[in-house]
Amino acid sequence: MPKAARGKRNGAAHSSPYSHAGKSSAAHNLFKMKTDIGQHVLKNPGVAQAIVDKADLKQSDIVLEVGPGTGNITVKILEKAKKVIAVELDPRMAAEVTKRVQGKPESKRLEVMLGDVIKTELPYFDVCISNTPYQISSPLTFKLLTLSPSPRTCILTFQLEFAQRLFAHPGSALYSRLSVNTQMWATVTHIMKIGRNNFRPPPAVESSVVRLVPKRPRPQVSWEEWDGLLRVCFVRKNRTLRAGFLGTTTVMEMLEMNYRTWCAQNDVPVEEGQPEQEGESGMEVDVVGGGGDEVEEFGDEEEEWGGIMDVDDDDTPQFFQDELDEKARQLNAKSGSKRKRKGKVAELVREKVRRVLEDKTELADKRARMCDEGDFLKLLWAFNKEGIHFS
Repeated sequence: MPKAARGKRNGAAHSSPYSHAGKSSAAHNLFKMKTDIGQHVLKNPGVAQAIVDKADLKQSDIVLEVGPGTGNITVKILEKAKKVIAVELDPRMAAEVTKRVQGKPESKRLEVMLGDVIKTELPYFDVCISNTPYQISSPLTFKLLTLSPSPRTCILTFQLEFAQRLFAHPGSALYSRLSVNTQMWATVTHIMKIGRNNFRPPPAVESSVVRLVPKRPRPQVSWEEWDGLLRVCFVRKNRTLRAGFLGTTTVMEMLEMNYRTWCAQNDVPVEEGQPEQEGESGMEVDVVGGGGDEVEEFGDEEEEWGGIMDVDDDDTPQFFQDELDEKARQLNAKSGSKRKRKGKVAELVREKVRRVLEDKTELADKRARMCDEGDFLKLLWAFNKEGIHFS
């Protein structure tokens, strides 16, 4: 007797409303992920468990989770921690993660905050776990580093290249302001890589999980001063520090304004007026201090350094960058041009900056991409001693 045709039985099975309930098209279409805001839900339960395990959670911990999505990591955190504060931008996801623990004892230990984590004032928490939307990787990292009191540890999932920037060393292509800032305020370790197929929908790049452990006690350095110095140095990280300071009008004007403010706050008299010059030739000052050979760096740097620029993820203000780019174009077009003589305060500040770079630190000819944490600390200390501030 011939066997029954499998096609019909399989077809009937597929037509049943109960078959493949977990993989029905309705389930797949429950949400249309907003990839423009970085919605890539981690679907691999093994990877989710590994991330939670790496956090070394205690039963008394309050955990901040950024971007809980549908709650795949959230439910695993709730098994180990006292409370979870989940910050979610998408109301649909916030409703989904809430519904996931509805009617369970865990619901009393889950608090969902709807909004942008960067603009939200965060409550106290012990540990941060985040499947971070790639668009907010840099601002989220800086926000976590500046929190006081700082969390015990942060387990963060980033785009692979961004994660590599966090622990890049001087001289490497990925070394940037982000690298120096992160390593100044925290200890960074790589945990594991995550393939793109572990997410739904799969992102275009590979991901990596890193652990940030804020340093305790915190370095006795002003965050605003430190970050302000690094912003100036890393606007063009392949430019010498002499060109980055003395060769950039915008930077010198900012430092002059800050010096005037510092003098006013500390009752230091400021002598106004034009500096005395012996001859007519003294009426003009070279645009780039220390020699015209620096001019070429403005235009050639991006090509020379492989087209990798650190400003794309380091939050350099766009208006500041635009002004610097415009100055660079003018310098390339008129390399022999001069600028008009500045006042006494401007020339005093210029001399202070020159003295710090050339005499006190001897870092004038060094490039930001080759400077380590000690070099920047030496620079900041010397500038502050001269009354030059960055905040």
